[in-house]
Parts: sequence; C-alpha cells; structure tokens
Amino acid sequence: MNDLDTAVSHWIHIVGNGIEIFGVLVIVLGIGWSTFLYVHHRMGEAHYDTYKIRIGRSLLLGLEVLVAADIVKTIALDLTFTSLGLLAGLVLVRTFLSWTLVLEIEGRWPWQRGERGSKHRK
Repeated sequence: MNDLDTAVSHWIHIVGNGIEIFGVLVIVLGIGWSTFLYVHHRMGEAHYDTYKIRIGRSLLLGLEVLVAADIVKTIALDLTFTSLGLLAGLVLVRTFLSWTLVLEIEGRWPWQRGERGSKHRK
C-alpha cells in the first residue's frame, strides 16, 4: 500500500506541476501575443486600451489555472493545517488580483450587475 501511495503522490505532483507550467504559459503567451498584435496594428490610444484588455484577460486566465494547480498540489499531496492556511492565503491574494483586473478591464467589480464586458468588448 505504501508503494501505491508513493506512486499516486508522485503522479499528482507531476500533474500539479504540469498545471502550473500551463498557467505560466497562458500568461506568457497571452502577453506575447497581445504585444505582437499591439506592435503590428498600432493605431493610437484606442488600440492601447485593447492591448491592456488582452493582457488583463491573459492574466486572469493564468491566475485561475495557477489557483487550480495550488489546490491540486495542496489538497492531494500535503493536507495539513499549515498547508491549508498557505493555500487560503494564496487564493485570497490571487482572488484580489483577479477582482482588480476585472475592475480594470470592465470598469466594474465582478459582483456588480450589468452587461459583462460591454465597455471594452473587442
């Protein structure tokens, strides 16, 4: 049974690391693609707003993926009160970052009603 636990733990660690790498790639590739489009189609301040929105969306998606990786690694591998507290802290910080990015992109807090993305939909 101990060998099975070790093997499962090893694979969960690999899956968690894979999810983390994917989250970082989402952010890096999103910023790279947004920058490419901005440089290639530069058309003044209106296009700069689109550039910021694209970067913000990449960051939001990347943060969500990184939170998922933290949850997988913490809950499945090392569930202690200390690791759970650290996970809660990470989730709070990333949630706050996500909320502020939504505020920057859409001009409203995530819990406010209204047409989602109507301000800058492109």
